[in-house]
Amino acid sequence: MYIFSANGTARADRDDIKAGDKKPFIVYIDYVDLFGAEQLCKIYLMRAGFTEIEIENRKYVADTLRKDPRVVEADKAMQAAIKGGYMIQMFDE
Repeated sequence: MYIFSANGTARADRDDIKAGDKKPFIVYIDYVDLFGAEQLCKIYLMRAGFTEIEIENRKYVADTLRKDPRVVEADKAMQAAIKGGYMIQMFDE
C-alpha cells in the first residue's frame, strides 16, 4: 500500500469548490508497485473532477503494518483502502 500527498485543480464548480481551485489530498492506494499506485492515484483524482495532479510525497506502508489489526483498526482511511482498493480525502487549505 502507498499513501500519497497530492494536489489537484478543480475542473468545474461543485459544492464549495470553484473551477480552478487547487485542493490538497491524501490518497491511499492498495497496490503492489509504486508506478502503478501513482498512476491509479492520478486516475482516481481525475475521475473525481480534478486535473493537473501533482504528487508531492509518497510513502510505502509495509505489509507488516497493513496486516497488523491494531494499526488497521486505528486508521479508518487504511481500512477503506484495504476494503475498496483506494481512499481519497480532500483537505481545506
